[in-house]
Amino acid sequence: MEIAKKQRRSARIYEMVIFAMLGTLMFCSKIIMEVAPNIHLLGMFTIVFTLVYRVKALIPIYIYVVLNGAYSGFSMWWIPYTYIWTVLWAITMLLPKRMPKAAQHIVYPILCGLHGFAFGILYSPAQAVMFGLNFEQMLAWIAAGFYFDLIHGVGNIAAGLLIVPLTELLRKLSRMYMR
Repeated sequence: MEIAKKQRRSARIYEMVIFAMLGTLMFCSKIIMEVAPNIHLLGMFTIVFTLVYRVKALIPIYIYVVLNGAYSGFSMWWIPYTYIWTVLWAITMLLPKRMPKAAQHIVYPILCGLHGFAFGILYSPAQAVMFGLNFEQMLAWIAAGFYFDLIHGVGNIAAGLLIVPLTELLRKLSRMYMR
């Protein structure tokens, strides 16, 4: 009985530490990648963490969101960040858990890329509400940012190529340290 309690406590400590580190990794990667506008590793990390930790992946995702707001200011730009990454997490959760490896190498980068291509669309409802945009104005806002979404999507596809190997590595490391 006592051994089981120690193992559960050890697992909780491991999760607290690993999730804090992963959320911070997301944040630091974003800061480092700011030299390349709209190209970052956040979508890739969101998918990897979701594949490995499932529902608990929301912890590092929201650690990233809060760190980003604390660093850059909790302003209006930040509000859509409270749901944009959750959309990618939710779609990843809906994918089959036991997808063939060949399909994973195609599906995950495409999903990551689609999230980048749709970033402006996902961001626009909050913009419309905050700035009182009507539907046509919201569409114009999306169109104005299309070029940036295009860059974002292509960058996400490239980053998405890392999803399968990083997922395998993180699963292996998690099993190793959860013993």
